Amino acid sequence: MDKKLTLSLNESIIETAKRYAKANNISLSKLIESYLGSLTKEEMKKMEISPLVKSLSGVITVDENYDPQDDYTQYLIEKYK
Repeated sequence: MDKKLTLSLNESIIETAKRYAKANNISLSKLIESYLGSLTKEEMKKMEISPLVKSLSGVITVDENYDPQDDYTQYLIEKYK
């Protein structure tokens, strides 16, 4: 269900956003809704850590100087001998 929201923004930002929305064939409301949705989606991802993942956090330790690229290079060398 859609609901109205009143915002107070800088006039030049509003005009620029309107031009952007028009150029991209999207309403200003949909543009703002999409932006706010992407912001909150990232926040939700941060909060959605399962108990299993939490329990595994910190189980493996990696040397400070470890470079995964070195292992991959070695893998390729062995693979294409």
